Amino acid sequence: MFLYFDSVLLAFGNLLFLTGLSLIIGLRKTFSFFFQRHKLKGTSFFLGGVVIVLLRWPLLGMLLETYGFFNLFKGFFSVAFGFLGNTSNIPFLSVLFQRLQGTSSMV
Repeated sequence: MFLYFDSVLLAFGNLLFLTGLSLIIGLRKTFSFFFQRHKLKGTSFFLGGVVIVLLRWPLLGMLLETYGFFNLFKGFFSVAFGFLGNTSNIPFLSVLFQRLQGTSSMV
């Protein structure tokens, strides 16, 4: 539990997250994602939280990062939850869900 609030590990994780994102979608798209006009509030809170964690205030930094993360990715959450709602249409998952519910009907 104590390692969860270790500022060095949190800073390392933040840097790895930003590096991984830029390696996956590219530097130009990462920069354009974070610095869109309507996402500047989320970007400032997220990157401000990263800086606060680097300054060894892990709890406050994590709170700022969380708020910024939800502001940055709030458009994606509706897509993800919509996909999770449609998982019953995927053949393997529908059979799995029926077995977990205890029903044996294949309809």
